[in-house]
Amino acid sequence: MPLILPLKSLKDTSGFSELCQNAGEPVFVTKNGYGDMVIMSMEIYKKNILMKDVYSKLDIVGQGVAGGQTKNARKSLELLRKKHGV
Repeated sequence: MPLILPLKSLKDTSGFSELCQNAGEPVFVTKNGYGDMVIMSMEIYKKNILMKDVYSKLDIVGQGVAGGQTKNARKSLELLRKKHGV
């Protein structure tokens, strides 16, 4: 379940930082009852960026498959084996 906190909870910066580190997911901050910011630890940010990159590459591959841009796996492995002497 997402963690949602009011903006005034940022006053205790050390405590808020610790809370974000331990949350394991982005923390949503509200202002006057409405969403205002999303704050996350560097670890969660890096993980999200990595997953975005993976999904982007998978999307490119999926488009290639849908467009018929594929190769025969057996032939490709055979060529790689010959190339590298395996």
